[in-house]
Amino acid sequence: MSKTSEFTFAPEQDQPVRYMERTRSYYLGLGYENPYAWAHYIDVPFTPLRKPLAQSVLGLITTAVPYDPDKGAQGQSAPYNAAAKFYQPYQQSLDNDVDLRIAHVGVDRKNANMEDGHCWFPLGAAQRAVVAGRVKAISPNFYGLPTNRSQRHTLEIDAPLILEMLKADGVDVAILIPNCPICHQSQSLLARYLESAGISTAIMGAAKDIVEYCGVPRFLFSDFPLGNAAAKPNDLASQDLNFDLALRLLESAPGPRTTVQSPLRWSSDPSWKLDYSNLEKMSSQEILRLREEAEQARITARELRVNSLGA
Repeated sequence: MSKTSEFTFAPEQDQPVRYMERTRSYYLGLGYENPYAWAHYIDVPFTPLRKPLAQSVLGLITTAVPYDPDKGAQGQSAPYNAAAKFYQPYQQSLDNDVDLRIAHVGVDRKNANMEDGHCWFPLGAAQRAVVAGRVKAISPNFYGLPTNRSQRHTLEIDAPLILEMLKADGVDVAILIPNCPICHQSQSLLARYLESAGISTAIMGAAKDIVEYCGVPRFLFSDFPLGNAAAKPNDLASQDLNFDLALRLLESAPGPRTTVQSPLRWSSDPSWKLDYSNLEKMSSQEILRLREEAEQARITARELRVNSLGA
């Protein structure tokens, strides 16, 4: 028996997906010749907890959108739906039914679950944390951050509006849950902004490279498909475990750029990591179709953005 056969190495693909590299190759393959420049910082702001979580009000910030049946299919197997996208920060009362969808963003449609909202919005786990006394209260509203490719717009327009909402609701700490690659960047920029304003934050995300490249105070990484960063589908134990990890990260992070990886595994088979935006697994006809869809989505999104900002 050889020495190497004694080792039980994991498959090469069983590592965090390099989403920046994957999306860059994807859009170059579709014919877009100007690769996106991702946000990148060296210095990272950090605000330690000002008081124990048991005395703190928690705010939840999502990039998912409240469901509107008039805006087309947004459930399991739904294609990208630019019509469901939102372009201005929002807040919505937790007193009403919460139905958030992720069909408007670039989630992993082949592997992510798009029906169980606990996978991308940990409200149930947060409510149980309040009952258990881990957190004093959840803010009366939750908050929506637009998925915006413009980093300047996120920092100069969207982030100040979210901060104003949080302050009005007396939020002490915030947990941010992104979905798509750009969502992870937008939420990272917002986390930095909120920390500079004195609000402690933790991101629950699935795109490790994007978040760490931007540079954030606290990051709970779950090696799950994009769109399901909060929990596994229909799995109460995973909801509570991951949320408690985020709370403990808020309490114990020694300084900025603290990353904790959830011990949960999506699947014993890591081949799902090869699917997302992988042109090598697509036919030339499929690539052409995706190019046409991407261009139509870009036009639709531009029209909706203009109408939204002009309203």
